[in-house]
Amino acid sequence: MEGIDFALVDWSRAQFALTAMFHWIFVPLTLGITFIIAIMESIYVKTGDQEWKRITKFWTTVFGINFAIGVATGIILEFEFGTNWSNYSWFVGDIFGAPLAIEGIMAFFMESVFIAVMFFGWNKVSKQFHLLSTWLVAIGSNLSALWILVANGWMQYPAGMEFNPDTVRNEMANFWEVLFSPVAINKFIHTITSGYVLAAIFMVGVSSWFLIKKREILFAKRSIVVAATFGFLSSGYLIFSGDESARTVAKYQPMKFAAMEGLYDGVQNAPLVAMGFFGETKKGGSPDEIEFAFKLEIPDMLSYMAFLDANAFVPGIQDLVNGNEEHGIESYHEKIRKGKMAIESLTAYKKAKDAGNKEEAIIFLKAFRDNFKYFGYGYYFGKDINMLVPNVRLSFYSFHIMVILGGHFMLLFILVLYFTMKNKIENKKWLLWSALLTIPLAYIASESGWVLAEVGRQPWVIQDLMPNIAAVSQIDASSVQVTFFLFLAIFTTLFIAEVKIMLTQIKKGPASKIDQQSQTN
Repeated sequence: MEGIDFALVDWSRAQFALTAMFHWIFVPLTLGITFIIAIMESIYVKTGDQEWKRITKFWTTVFGINFAIGVATGIILEFEFGTNWSNYSWFVGDIFGAPLAIEGIMAFFMESVFIAVMFFGWNKVSKQFHLLSTWLVAIGSNLSALWILVANGWMQYPAGMEFNPDTVRNEMANFWEVLFSPVAINKFIHTITSGYVLAAIFMVGVSSWFLIKKREILFAKRSIVVAATFGFLSSGYLIFSGDESARTVAKYQPMKFAAMEGLYDGVQNAPLVAMGFFGETKKGGSPDEIEFAFKLEIPDMLSYMAFLDANAFVPGIQDLVNGNEEHGIESYHEKIRKGKMAIESLTAYKKAKDAGNKEEAIIFLKAFRDNFKYFGYGYYFGKDINMLVPNVRLSFYSFHIMVILGGHFMLLFILVLYFTMKNKIENKKWLLWSALLTIPLAYIASESGWVLAEVGRQPWVIQDLMPNIAAVSQIDASSVQVTFFLFLAIFTTLFIAEVKIMLTQIKKGPASKIDQQSQTN
């Protein structure tokens, strides 16, 4: 730990967060809109109604704008693992690289091949083959997300691996445990369904704008029906998967769970804070504690959400840091001691082996393996215990913003579907404006989910095994600062370009019926 450049760590984290958050502006729309487009084209192929073709082609163009810019940010994101986090890449490259390689070889390849047919194959291939290509693009984009989220899920819960003390690397022992770990499955399902909801809100909001302007009424209503139905069904599953994800977090990442509820002292029959605001920080504790200025609680709900038992004990931040013998919770202080022992035993094992002392090597190797699960804690020996507690304010607010907005989205889908089916939607200006203004809220909710996922697990890059201070590359902090601002300028330019091009295309609207007929002929 001596000689750690914390400025380097902070700037490396900031750069990765910047890239990831810009990248995630584009990804969720791609995940959802491709399936909605495929559904619309299926209706066109089934009915032969040219209006459905106009609708499909318009939303395909919107998807294309978003997809092109999203790819650029994603490539930069993957390169940063090698530039800023090279120690991490060395430590887990044998495991982390496999899902990313599969994503590139299988999913992204499928997506890239058939997207050409999707955009340029109209009237050049059969309707059925074009429809198949559209569905394969949708499936490919979601398979791409699967492998990336499997890799991220492994970082949150490292399963299916063995540590090789001779190479000081984690090696994959069971691919299927990595793929089907409960964290990876829940992360994939919850993340893609959030993308479906965002895409549906985007489409409903844009269609509402056409109705506000009294343009393309049939186009807008049909788009709303398909998108709102898709969004409503996705919202239901999003709530279900979110509930499952909360239990997974409570089991495998209890500190994140405590942070997202602002729970410092564990309690049985723990209430859920439905809404709350933090006040001042109470200094002098271990760790420092933030007090609520206001909170609205639902009795017993947190215990039930975490363990499906209203009487269950939910550990708080103080319990996890200082330990709780009554509930069998080991303190962070003890984990740090064992982690330091693991690091020292690994060093001693390497020395004994190099010296040819097999008996000593065996003893040190056993001590290392006995304490390996606390390996990452050893880096914090003699350091401030608060470094092992995530940002509670940010975790709490991001979680509650996400949940509250999720309820708003569900209500919005119900209302727009009801009034559209009643043929009254164009007269409900308040609802149309609400749908339009909900578009940025969908992005805020989506980004909040990732803030919770990543900030809530800090300081861990790999849960319990590798903290960010050990994962960062040994480079000069100033070089990361320069690239941070360079990327900020590039991403901001790309974002402005995306918005401008998107708005231009939306204002232009779908192709006129005359143009559509000429293209068909």
